[in-house]
Amino acid sequence: MNVSVHSAADAANAAAADRLVGWLTAPGVRTLMAAGGNTPLDLYRRIAERRLNLDHLTVFALDEYLGVPEEEPRNCANLLRRTVAEAWRLPAGRFYAVSSHPEDALESIQNHERLISAAGGLDVLILGLGQNGHLGFNEPGSDADSPARVLDLDPLSIEANRQWFHGAWAPAQGVTVGMPTLLGARRILIMAYGFHKAAAVARMLRGPISPDCPASYLQTHPDVSVFLDTAAARDFRAE
Repeated sequence: MNVSVHSAADAANAAAADRLVGWLTAPGVRTLMAAGGNTPLDLYRRIAERRLNLDHLTVFALDEYLGVPEEEPRNCANLLRRTVAEAWRLPAGRFYAVSSHPEDALESIQNHERLISAAGGLDVLILGLGQNGHLGFNEPGSDADSPARVLDLDPLSIEANRQWFHGAWAPAQGVTVGMPTLLGARRILIMAYGFHKAAAVARMLRGPISPDCPASYLQTHPDVSVFLDTAAARDFRAE
């Protein structure tokens, strides 16, 4: 894994943006999967400011909260539609999201996976790192072959959701793309910032490869770029 440590998140995001521009404009790149949440937002903004011609790109959402109203602007679908699909000026019909309705979320994510497969898989995957080591909503306990599914969320994730929605919602279930699809991406960019991510970063980079920390499976991937601030790298650098 290519690990890049920076003095602050702003500097890390600037470097991540340079890396991502190179990937998005490389010959043959056609598909990208984007994570929601707070961590990637500055990266998405920086890409929008470059005003690249990305007419060739199709973007897939990574996951979705369940039980949060469809119109909620912080849902993954709405957030990514606004900060990626619209901000990057993608052609109409080139952004795919997942349903937040519990009754059809499983069918929705399974169809999502079929669309990804039909598109030839993922060329680029953008991830944040969960405080408990999750990738998407593949929570601790997820094997490397865990499929796309609906699942109950870890208490740490529920609390993070509560903070993300400013207390209005605290979704306890999520729907996520499966681990084989994530690990099958040709290039992966993952970001983690802040002291609260330090333990997860150390487990991701140097811990045993285990379902207890799904991010540890990235150690087996041939092309992962990790962007950290010094706070998130604290435990990793101390080893």
